[in-house]
Amino acid sequence: MRRTTAAIAFVSLLAFAAPTLAQTEAAAPNTPAGAATSGASIKKAKPTRTAKSLACSKQADARKVHGAERRKFMSSCKKA
Repeated sequence: MRRTTAAIAFVSLLAFAAPTLAQTEAAAPNTPAGAATSGASIKKAKPTRTAKSLACSKQADARKVHGAERRKFMSSCKKA
C-alpha cells in the first residue's frame, strides 16, 4: 500500500513538473544576448572573422594545409 502511494505521488510530481520545464526551455530564446544560458538547443553565434583571418585562410587553402599544420599556419599568419 505504501509503495503504491509513493508511486502515485512520484508520478503526480512528474506530471506537474513537466509543463514547468517545457515553459522554461521555450522562454530561453527571449533572454538578452549577453545573458548566460544553458541547454543544447541554444546555439552560439559564430564570431565575425577579420579581414586578416580571411586572407590567412585563403592562403592556407591555396597551400592545401589541413589539421594541426593549418592551425599552426593560421596562428603564425595572424601574428605576422
